[in-house]
Amino acid sequence: MDDIPLSVLISALVLLILISGFFSGSETGLMSLNRYRLRHLADKKHKGAMRAQRLLETPDKLIGLILLGNNFVNILAASLAGLIGLRLWDEAGFIAAPFFLTALVLIFAEVTPKTLAALHPERFALPSAYILEPLLKVLYPFVWLTNLATRGVFKLLGISREQSADTLSQEELRIVLNEASAFIPQRHQKMLLSILDLEKVSVEDIMIPRNEIIGIDLDDQWDDIAKQLTETQHTRLPIYEGDIDHIVGMIHMRDVVQFFKSEEPHKQDFIKLIRDAYYVPIGATLNTQLLNFQRERRRNALVVNEYGDIQGMITLDDILEEIVGEFTSDPADLNKDIYQQEDGSYLIDGSTTIRDLNKAMDWELPVEGPKTLNGFIIEYLEHIPEQGTSLLLNDEYPIEIMQTTPNAVKTVHINPTARKQKKA
Repeated sequence: MDDIPLSVLISALVLLILISGFFSGSETGLMSLNRYRLRHLADKKHKGAMRAQRLLETPDKLIGLILLGNNFVNILAASLAGLIGLRLWDEAGFIAAPFFLTALVLIFAEVTPKTLAALHPERFALPSAYILEPLLKVLYPFVWLTNLATRGVFKLLGISREQSADTLSQEELRIVLNEASAFIPQRHQKMLLSILDLEKVSVEDIMIPRNEIIGIDLDDQWDDIAKQLTETQHTRLPIYEGDIDHIVGMIHMRDVVQFFKSEEPHKQDFIKLIRDAYYVPIGATLNTQLLNFQRERRRNALVVNEYGDIQGMITLDDILEEIVGEFTSDPADLNKDIYQQEDGSYLIDGSTTIRDLNKAMDWELPVEGPKTLNGFIIEYLEHIPEQGTSLLLNDEYPIEIMQTTPNAVKTVHINPTARKQKKA
């Protein structure tokens, strides 16, 4: 070794430190890769991504290869550093060499490459895959022996080697969507998040209440029924006898149009057009109901409680609006029970649902309890308020009771600017 020039030894040491940095950066880069982006690049036949994907399919072999190479290079570098120190400063240099080498390795072979690889994983990982994949084939016997010993240690300690599934939970997917706001249009982002929220919303939250269901009463005179059919704006109507609890079925206006083209339409012939009604439980989640609508090829359903009593009606359009949102930005148009005044305030019917109120007013009232504004106010006050009563719902949302009945709040007045001033 004395015949080897000192400059060659120093050059070899620098090369070993660079190789160590390559292994360190490659390890961090490969492990920091976005797996979904990697699959996307691999599907596009990106050769570096395809090689990296193959390496990551067996992480134990990859880590074994990197650590084998890194440790071999570091040990060899330590030996060279000791030899260089001995040649330069005799025994004092030999003692000082490990400290000097530790600083070099820490800065240039560990911290710097790993930090850069963590910041730009693709720039490190994809090019390094061209070297690591063939190197794995060359050093496979040594990697296999290393992994064999590692598996033995795992077995001795009772540690499972099963990989965790590379999948996202619903909440993790929600975080991904929120963080991808720079790449996804805001409207599309809201739609995707709304799809995830379908599991948290039940049919009861968005159904048309039974007192607002528009239908045909077969007990009415035929002339009245015919007039209602010709003037209705709905494409499907429930048919009942006497009241909504006695449902006969549903009628589609497409059939009614053809029916009225006949020379003498009669009530008995009209009854033959009635189709079977479709019923769903009140607690069904929207994602389940959406799939049920698709499977049953239906567009609306009557909602029943545990006793089979009609509670309301839900349509496919109601569920789709939960995903894509309303087709207007005017709060007064979002709900027929919300009326905007000239001063910018609103008169709101007590039967308005909390969900619709939150959407229209950009409020955050809890939706887990009462479903309507009337129910929320009564539960909040624990009594039927008198006309003129003012209160802050949840200590934040100012409202004034404008009209009441003996058993309900009929109309309330809301001034959104009052809350803005309060928040400011």
